Amino acid sequence: MQITGMKWGAKLLKYVDFPTAEVLGAEAQPEEIQALIDKYGGVLVKPVFKGGIGKKGKAGLVGKATDVRTALKEKERLYFAEHRHGNSVAKSEGVTYESFIKADYEVYVSITDSTLYRAPTLTITHHGGVDIEELPPEKIASVPFDPLTGLKGFVISNALQKLGAPNEIVSPLVQNLTKLWDLFHNYGMTTLELNPIRVTRDANGRLTPIACDFKCAFDGDDRNSKRLFLPEDLENTDLSDYELEVNQLRTYQGQSDVFVINPAGSVTAMTFGGGANALVTELLGDRATISSDFGGNPPYAKMKEISRITYKHWLPQTNVLFIIGGKANNTDIYETFRAMGDALREYFSEHGPTPLYVVVGRGGPNLIRGMGYLRDVMDALGLPYAMFGFDSAMSEVINYAMAADEWMVNGGGRQIIAQKLGIR
Repeated sequence: MQITGMKWGAKLLKYVDFPTAEVLGAEAQPEEIQALIDKYGGVLVKPVFKGGIGKKGKAGLVGKATDVRTALKEKERLYFAEHRHGNSVAKSEGVTYESFIKADYEVYVSITDSTLYRAPTLTITHHGGVDIEELPPEKIASVPFDPLTGLKGFVISNALQKLGAPNEIVSPLVQNLTKLWDLFHNYGMTTLELNPIRVTRDANGRLTPIACDFKCAFDGDDRNSKRLFLPEDLENTDLSDYELEVNQLRTYQGQSDVFVINPAGSVTAMTFGGGANALVTELLGDRATISSDFGGNPPYAKMKEISRITYKHWLPQTNVLFIIGGKANNTDIYETFRAMGDALREYFSEHGPTPLYVVVGRGGPNLIRGMGYLRDVMDALGLPYAMFGFDSAMSEVINYAMAADEWMVNGGGRQIIAQKLGIR
């Protein structure tokens, strides 16, 4: 689950007493909006999207108003606004009114689980309020830290001093940013981002960091997020039927993370492991139907049901069924391959044969036994296949799968297999 915006962000930040802009919901009455304008000089009117989708400001989807009449006009414009960013499309379901915050400085900060450092990592810059990708590396600090000790003040202070940040903002940020670790660590988050934090000066001249935008993502298998009592319907409702079906299989054992990349793709990659998923998704590009991670030693029944759903949705259009993962530590390869093979056999029995090339690349416990089981299933179904062990470079296995897809499309492979299977 992902959350963007201050409607829920402000509520979550209150758990750790982090200062935020004042926020009113779409139900706010004109007199409430007027009171907010009188207090702060104006309001920002922002659409509310379920799930996470960015670049709303660049798309012109943030309204500004210094009077109630303009604020209500912006509400009318943005209430059901549609926003497209990359492959993501979302429709607004309301707006928020957020107070103007005058800023002496703008700060970007995020905490993420970094696969590079294998540790939680603080990313910070005092050049916030812009897309972080647009800043040169010397203006950004990314600092891993020990999860056992948490985000300490000296980590923040050292990062800011390395960037040459003004001394007057260091102490206010150290005092407040350490609070974010409590929110990130105790409630099952994988990402927490504030951009911008506007550092504003009060009547006494004291600087205070105010969160003005919020983004976070949760680990769907971490039950600590339930302690926030967030509504169930915060999940992105624009999921495909396939994603909705697989999401129902979430359990404490085994991942079931899927995302539809290209509904017209021709390679269906059933991937095990986050690193494998990243490489496979990047190299396959638009050929891939889905991005997936089914690692974590899923039991036979769960893996068979995942396979059944995947085959039902994607095999009719698939040229290459790609079963790929790194060398597992604790995943029983035989159990997962047995489940996938049995589901494939049942699919052919129920729906009839389909032209398919199967490519397998894997390593881990019971690998040979698992590959032997899959081999017997493929031979019985009359499908061509290629299998690679843990000593094969994953990038080369992916290249092989792409070459197999090319052969299926332009080399007559699909027709050859169809003829062999007796398909007209």
